[in-house]
Amino acid sequence: MKLFVPGRLCLFGEHTDWAGHYRTMNADIKPGAAIVTGIEQGIYAEVEKSSIFELYSDAPEIGGVWQDFSCRMDEAELKRVAKSGGFFCYCAGVASYMLEWYKVGGVRIRITSMTLPMKSGLSSSAAICVLVARAFNLLYNLNLNTLGEMNIAYVGELRTSSRCGRLDQACAFGVKPNLMTFDGDEIEVRSLNVKKHLYWVFADLCAEKDTIKILSDLNKAYPFPTTEAERREHEALGEKNLEIVDRAIRFMAEGDAESLGRLMTEAEALFNSQVAPMSPALKSPKLDAVLADPAILPLVWGGKGVGSHGDGSVQFLARSEEAQTQLTAYLNEHGMKAYSLTLKPVHTVRRAIIPVAGFGTRLYPATRALKKDFFPIPCPDGMVRPVILILLEELVLSGIEEICLVLGSEEERQQYADYFERPLEEEHLRKLNPEAQEYENHILDIGKRLHYVYQKEKRGFGHAVYQAAQFAGNEPVMLLLGDTLYRSDSNKPCALQMVEEYERYNSLMVSIHPIPLAEVSRYGILHGVWEDKGSHVLSVDTMHEKPKASYAEEFLGVRNKNGEKEYYSVFGQYILTPEVFSQLHEDIMQKEIEGDHVTEIELTSALEAVRKRSGMMGVRLQGRMFDMGNPTALVRAIEEYSK
Repeated sequence: MKLFVPGRLCLFGEHTDWAGHYRTMNADIKPGAAIVTGIEQGIYAEVEKSSIFELYSDAPEIGGVWQDFSCRMDEAELKRVAKSGGFFCYCAGVASYMLEWYKVGGVRIRITSMTLPMKSGLSSSAAICVLVARAFNLLYNLNLNTLGEMNIAYVGELRTSSRCGRLDQACAFGVKPNLMTFDGDEIEVRSLNVKKHLYWVFADLCAEKDTIKILSDLNKAYPFPTTEAERREHEALGEKNLEIVDRAIRFMAEGDAESLGRLMTEAEALFNSQVAPMSPALKSPKLDAVLADPAILPLVWGGKGVGSHGDGSVQFLARSEEAQTQLTAYLNEHGMKAYSLTLKPVHTVRRAIIPVAGFGTRLYPATRALKKDFFPIPCPDGMVRPVILILLEELVLSGIEEICLVLGSEEERQQYADYFERPLEEEHLRKLNPEAQEYENHILDIGKRLHYVYQKEKRGFGHAVYQAAQFAGNEPVMLLLGDTLYRSDSNKPCALQMVEEYERYNSLMVSIHPIPLAEVSRYGILHGVWEDKGSHVLSVDTMHEKPKASYAEEFLGVRNKNGEKEYYSVFGQYILTPEVFSQLHEDIMQKEIEGDHVTEIELTSALEAVRKRSGMMGVRLQGRMFDMGNPTALVRAIEEYSK
């Protein structure tokens, strides 16, 4: 199994992780808050099961500090190694925790490349700890979520002589910015939106700093300040930091790089005036000189220190991609080790697909005259809408701009054109009340968003979805089923709930809902671990089609907040990434090579292939679904949806 774990860069909120922890002793201390991102540099490794704990490296980048290492999976021996020093001691600390609490076997880890600089404030030690925790988790199917891996990496590093910060293990969340909050013993992590490309440059100043001295001096002001200087430190790491972090989140979401850069400079000034005086080790002549360098200032919006500060590392927000390149070269030329980091915007979901190519065999003979997505449904507002209009309105309310309908033939398009593009005849329009006349314009506006593709061969649901690959382009796209209605139990449509979660996790997504154990044999069942405390987002590790109840009870149950087992099936809404369409293309081409023009192309198999490579999130929506694919379900939908 191949793994990659990046280093991490703290953009705002340094030192607030340990400061927020003191709320366990002093409730007047404000929670800590930090914006932390994984970086493009990190540790690459190959891992596999072993009878012992083994660490090897082929990475030339750490040749001078690395020695291949192995030892028995013995708790006392691993703890002894953890205290011995050396880069592998961090790995032994995590392994000892895993053995103590999970009774696992060994692992063999071979580091194939390490592009992450060491001792530069970028958490190389945290990255190796996360890598070890993830290796045990995946190889032994421990079902830990990302936060669980992060916490184990933190505890494992504490078993060494190192004293890491709790934000260091943010590298577990990959190369994306996150807000981390620290409230006593509680840690929460939330992904942040970035509207436009942000061009960061960070560099090792190649000077000296004493992190242990810095932390020792700053911690003297906690938990209770006794002097005005200590009170000012509390203020800087407390309420003033919260205000800066709030503004930073807003500027990132708005794409306001200039304001974000000025905020970096403001945060550095606050640190220098209210925190740095508390420790002589925070004198930083080289950092100050680089931040004020007249050759650098025209290239950047702002800059600040990194990590514990001092003369460790510096970071800048460059004005453009070209400025980023120039700044990186300049810093390297002047004896510093500089790296670039581009924070990229998450594509929001602008497009959606609804396959409606099926004949509706189970609703025959009505479907001889009327496609099932035009069946009338009484709605709570007293109107009777066709199914397709209800689905399209759900998408429009969720911010979807363009919608592709997958039809069975070009002849079918006329029915949609008549409904969504042709104005109502004047004699009928006059009979409508003013509200209904205005609604007629609404229907025609929806028609302007529609595109059509055709599935001329009936080769399965995946094949139908693939017909919209060109429409989807290289963007995420929402997928709804053409014979299923959705009713939100909140003030947000179900589709909008999906879009918002995608913007947080930027991953392939399926909506999920619980079903009774007695019915699992009728559905595809998903298993995984919750990524959030509210049990709304599931990191999916298994997809099992129509399992027996006994198998599901033993292997597929997911514990809810009350500790009870629940069984989850797909709710009927998806957000597909470009990788899904690439996989469908591979599946179709493989069948062509084999001369197989009959076997159906299933979406589920493509989703599973992508999940194994890149992961998948299941989103438990606040809402209900109404399947209308058979007479019994249709009757229930008509009865329930109108309420």
